Amino acid sequence: MVKSNKVLHAFPILFLVLVTVFFLWVLTPAVNTVHAFSAPESFSELADAARPGVVNIRTVKTIKGGSPVFRHFFGNPRGNNRNPFDEFFGPFQGDGQHRDFKQRSLGSGFIIDDKGFIVTNNHVIEDADQIKVILANDKEFDAELVGRDPKTDLALIRIQGARSLKPLELGNSDKLKVGTWVVAIGSPFGLEQTVTAGIVSAKGRIIGSGPYDDFIQTDASINPGNSGGPLLNLDGQVVGINTAIIASGQGIGFAIPINMAKGIIDQLKDKGEVTRGWLGVGIQDLTPELAEYYGLKTDKGVLVTQVFEGDPADKAGIKVNDIILSVNDQEVTTGRELSAMIANTSVGNQTKIDLIRDGKKKVLTVTLGKRDDGVEVLAAQSRDNDELGIEVTDLDSDIARRFGIQDEENGVLVTDVKDDSLARDADLRPGDIIKEINRTVVKNRKDFFKLMKKNEDSNTVQLLVKRRNAGYVVLKIEKK
Repeated sequence: MVKSNKVLHAFPILFLVLVTVFFLWVLTPAVNTVHAFSAPESFSELADAARPGVVNIRTVKTIKGGSPVFRHFFGNPRGNNRNPFDEFFGPFQGDGQHRDFKQRSLGSGFIIDDKGFIVTNNHVIEDADQIKVILANDKEFDAELVGRDPKTDLALIRIQGARSLKPLELGNSDKLKVGTWVVAIGSPFGLEQTVTAGIVSAKGRIIGSGPYDDFIQTDASINPGNSGGPLLNLDGQVVGINTAIIASGQGIGFAIPINMAKGIIDQLKDKGEVTRGWLGVGIQDLTPELAEYYGLKTDKGVLVTQVFEGDPADKAGIKVNDIILSVNDQEVTTGRELSAMIANTSVGNQTKIDLIRDGKKKVLTVTLGKRDDGVEVLAAQSRDNDELGIEVTDLDSDIARRFGIQDEENGVLVTDVKDDSLARDADLRPGDIIKEINRTVVKNRKDFFKLMKKNEDSNTVQLLVKRRNAGYVVLKIEKK
């Protein structure tokens, strides 16, 4: 009996021990997870190591006549024409008359080698009469422009006579993940060697600044004057070039991925200019509807909507409706991605293109060229299709001109869509160009009516339609 009581007294203690062990086992991974995602204790070592490679850039530009208008990034956040740096330089001089004046601006940059080459933004040095570089040790040098690329807002300048330069190491922006810590160093508002930290908020941002938008978005503070400065990972490597802020946005900054900039920097250093590869096609993203229409098992790839006669793609045998899957064995998922790949490939390069044509895979080799960087319809030409509830017309030169369509475009133009019709239910619209019916090409009205009659017993008719400002879309006519 005594032993039994001892066991009963010991049971609560044993129970508490087991519960404690259980909770420690469950909570320990969570604690470790929180710790893993916490901010670094300090950025001081990274900042100390990187600062010598970051420079302040000051430029002077002569404005020939007219009132001074200052454009900064994407518009003056003050909503007027005042110089955003008035508080540092004082109000501009003059009585409002049209005469020459000096415009001063600030920016940042970073050293990429011990020969004095410095990367910055094109808008920092554009049209500058004088470029001065101030190093972290306060030594000042005149800089020469090596080359610039307005399309990507990149520029390369050079200083000479500086000793013991500390170039920054270039990293790999493709490995950068959303949510990882980054550090920006620059001279916001002329305040030199300012360090801010934040995370990568997004990648692949398109903000409408140019044809090669592919920005890293970060919440690390970026302000006027940070332009051209480095965005660093926690290893101190440059993963981006700070380039833009949005006047209406707070806590949002954008940087050019360093992987996109590397090839441009090399070209500027070697030739002083940038040349881009040219394929010579019109393209469109492959939507799930288009993938289904072409009988594909995947919606990854880019649809060729146009091939320019005599250009590299035409010479290599690429055709309209081909679906490009990869370039030099690198997978392509969007039209913008394809454009960037081709643009970043050297002119004259023998480029391998994997594609699908009529459900079969093909491999072609293209020698890349050099890239050079509104309706009234004639009623007599229209014809009504009662079954669908639409009117269509041939695309002769007059109709094409009135609709802003290229002369060589094939198909029939939809000029009217009746209410409560099958075409209206399928979202067919006036101005659409019907290119195919059930995967058979429509060249003119004769083809159109012939194919519609051929498919009159089908419950579903698929139309491949080219729509202005939308590209190709697939519409299904469901007969009632």
